[in-house]
Formats: sequence, structure tokens, C-alpha cells
Amino acid sequence: MNKLLRFVFFLIIILVTAEGSSGQDLLTVAERTGYKSTSGYSDVVTFIDGLRALSPFIRVESMGRSVNGHDIPLLVIGDPFLQASGADRKNKLVVYIQAGIHADEVEGKEASLMFARDILRQGDPVLFRNLLILICPIFNIDGNEKISPLHRTYQNGPVNGVGVRYNGQSLDLNRDAMKAESPEIRGLYSNVFNKWDPEIFMDCHTTNGSYHVEPVTFTWMVNPNGDTALIGYMRRKMMPGLSAALVNKYGIENCFYGEFVNMLNPGLGWIYEISQPRYLTNYYGLRNRLAILNENYVYADFRSRVNGCYSLMRTLIEYAVANKPEIKDLLNSADRKTVMRGLDPGPEDSLGIVFDVRSAGDVTIRTYEAELVQGENGWNSYRRTDRQIDVTVPYLIDYYATAKARFPFAYVLAVNDPEIIELLRIHGIRMEKLEKPVSVWVEKFEISRLTGAARLNQGHYTNTLEGSFRRENTTFPEGTIIIRTSQPLAGVAACLLEPQSDDGLVVWNFLDRYLVPQWGPGYNDLPVYKITGRIDLPTVDF
Repeated sequence: MNKLLRFVFFLIIILVTAEGSSGQDLLTVAERTGYKSTSGYSDVVTFIDGLRALSPFIRVESMGRSVNGHDIPLLVIGDPFLQASGADRKNKLVVYIQAGIHADEVEGKEASLMFARDILRQGDPVLFRNLLILICPIFNIDGNEKISPLHRTYQNGPVNGVGVRYNGQSLDLNRDAMKAESPEIRGLYSNVFNKWDPEIFMDCHTTNGSYHVEPVTFTWMVNPNGDTALIGYMRRKMMPGLSAALVNKYGIENCFYGEFVNMLNPGLGWIYEISQPRYLTNYYGLRNRLAILNENYVYADFRSRVNGCYSLMRTLIEYAVANKPEIKDLLNSADRKTVMRGLDPGPEDSLGIVFDVRSAGDVTIRTYEAELVQGENGWNSYRRTDRQIDVTVPYLIDYYATAKARFPFAYVLAVNDPEIIELLRIHGIRMEKLEKPVSVWVEKFEISRLTGAARLNQGHYTNTLEGSFRRENTTFPEGTIIIRTSQPLAGVAACLLEPQSDDGLVVWNFLDRYLVPQWGPGYNDLPVYKITGRIDLPTVDF
């Protein structure tokens, strides 16, 4: 479509929109009930139909289907002609906002629908010129459809109930980022991450932890196996910028997300305790993109949580518009560095496999003194007093590797396992296969101990692996799968394939059948090998 026809089309639809519904009568369930209830799936679908009638600047795509067969909606807001690839896409930032991954944490669902309505009603040309906004308001639909007032009874509303944390497979979707066993996560990767490659991702949750005053908290991706320049940018500029704007423009008190190391002694520090990429925001950092974890304060009233979450969404897109060139340059640089490292990795290039945390500086938290409550069954808890105090304490969020593995030129997958191959494809990892047999020096991992967890975790007895690498010359047959690290998703590939990764194929049992002999003691060689130095490999795309 040429520019003249495009202009005429926009003029017509703007005039039609102006004569139609203004959106003033389009309310979420939370708004209609005075914040006593949250939306069911049918309510969300009806609201989305109202958005379609409100504006031509929205289309609705499918992210896939839930376990129980519900279609997962993805709102695409902006230029209706924009596709996932092409020159127009390169001129915009894509921001993806996701709500309801835990369906008992519901303010993001209501806030994202309100947010979509208001930006469509306002039709800001500067926003549409610079951004494309993707919104999934109800990610865990099957969990949402179990709404009951018996869930999360300690939470301050909505009084008519919320859904459950898990999906239709009884999986926590925010532990599924690496193993990708759920249709929801697989749909997210296929139809959002791999298709649209959003520069910014925000995932909306509700807290479970410490007492504080601020209704809105948020933090950033922290796994240092991603580009640490992105973590530094979030920590030093973007997150402080969002925090200040929330207060100064919207009057929303906020703090960075965490919990006290000890509620009775808050001076010990404010900690964010999860660094593994099984958590979606950390995973997205491995893809060299910016990720924000939004956690709204569970003891604030429901209206305040929804409005605070809404204001954070507003603040985020305003920041994205104002800083688009900088963000584009930063992410392009991260991709280039990742590819260049994989082309010729040196002995100094590494992948973290064990981590510790240190302070990234001080933060001020408006908290309350707490008292210890001793339970009859031996479980102790804390009770908030009315004594409000402000404390400035170390923010323990700077994760660093205390044990590392050498980063390779390529991984060799020596088993043609369809489940593993499918998983790598779902993540978007580029694979090749050998055109002919090749003899090559590799690092082979020899297992000395394999320990399964005593308790199931997300349906798995997760593994811990001990052993060491030995260098040997090995011949691999034609068709052997090669995963080079000279690709933008090298961080994801390495964290899946590295033998002692804390969140990889070994941990999640994908390689179990290959690790021990059919008869007798001991262990087989791990069927994932590392080529550490740059060599020519006769491969074709797979």
C-alpha cells in the first residue's frame, strides 16, 4: 500500500472512531464492581471485543491454546499494518506486557485491560509512531477459571476471589521458561518472543513477602549469563527512572522488589533471591533483551494495586518512547557482542554455573516493625505491628558466578533425541547438522556423581551433576547435531546444554535415559560435547 492510500485509510478510520464509542462505557470487572471482583475468561473476551469496536489500531492474535483448550489472546496495539518483520518493525520498539501467569495474582489483568482501553481511546500519534505494544491480559487461563474466595485469603482483595497459581497441568508457568513443557510457554515463545522479539518485556505479579508501605514494586533480570551491560543499564538508569517518574508524575510510592533477609532485623538487607533462568524475566535477559518483574504489594487494597500497576505500565511506555534510540543501540550491541564471542571464544570466556549475590547499593524501604509468631506445628511467622519505620539497607541483587565453565565455540548433541531437538527449536535456537563424518577434539564430561532431588519439583526429580571434562579426539557421524554459539540466543543455548548448568537439560531430566548403562554400575559419557576452539565444520542448517 503506497503512502497516499495509507494516509487516506488512517484519516477515514480516525473519523469513524471519533463518531463511535469513546470507550467511556467500557469498564473492566474490577471497575464495575468497585474492585470487589476480578475478570473471568469470558469477561476478558467480551472486553477485548469492546476494544475492537473502540479503535482500528488493535488486532487480536492467538498465542496458542491452554491445556483445557482456551484460546490465549494477544493484543497487538499500534499501526495495524505492522508485521513482525520488515522496515517498519525496525523503526519501532516492541513492548510486551504480560499478566496472569499466576492466576491468583490478578491486578495486572485488570490494569492491562484498562491500559489498552485508554491508549486506544487517546490515540497518541507519538506513541504509535515509536512503539508497538503487545499485551496478554490473561496468560494462565485455566488457573484463572478456578476463581474462588478461598484462594489467597491473606490477600487484601478482591473479596470475591482469585484463581490459582498453577495451570491445567499443575505447573507453575513461571518455573517453565527453560524446560518449556506447557502449551502456554510454548505459545509465548512461538508467537511473541520468536515472532516479535520484543525489546522490553514486563511480567505482572503480586508479592508474597515482607511488609512495606509501597503498593508497587519491580525489579529487573539478574542472571549474569546474559549481557551484563543490559543489567547495568536497568540498574543504573532505567529502573531508577521508572521509580522517579512513578512518584513525580503519578504519585505512586514504589520500591525495588525484594524481601528482608530477616524481618526482625531489616538492616541485614533487602534481597531478590532468584537468579535462575527458569523464571521468565531472567530467561528473557539471556535473550539479550530488557525484562521487568512487577510485583504489586499483596497487603495493599485491590484498587491501589490495580492503579499502581496501571501507572507502572504508563511510566514504562513513556520511558520507552523517550529512550528508543538508546535502547535500540544497546540491544543491537548486545547481539553483536554475543555473536562475535561465539565466533572465536577464548579461555577467558565463560558461563556461570554457581552463583552468589552481593549488594548493588542501598535502597530505602518504608516498612513496619514486625513480631515473631510461634506456631504450634513449629512453623514460625511474622506479624506486622503499627510501628512504621523507614530503613536504608543493602539491596542484594548483584548476582555473580562463583564457579564457571568454559564457553565453547559449539556444542555437539550426540543423540538424535526428538524431545531435545523440539525443545531447542521452541526456544528459537539455530541448529546445524554435519554433512559428513568429522573427527574433532572435544571436551567430554565424565560423570563422577549424579544425584536426584528427594522431592518432586514441577513434576521432576531434578538432577545435580558432579564430574570433570576430559579432552579427546572423537569422530562424529554424518547428521550429528551442532549448535554454534555465534548466534544471538547463545546464552539460552549454553544454559540448556552445559552439563553443570543450574537450569539445563541435565537438571530437568531430558538426558536421564542416556546417563547410566543398561546393566552394571557407573555412568555413561554425557552425550553433549564441547568444541572449545574455532574450527571449520562441514554443516548445513537443520
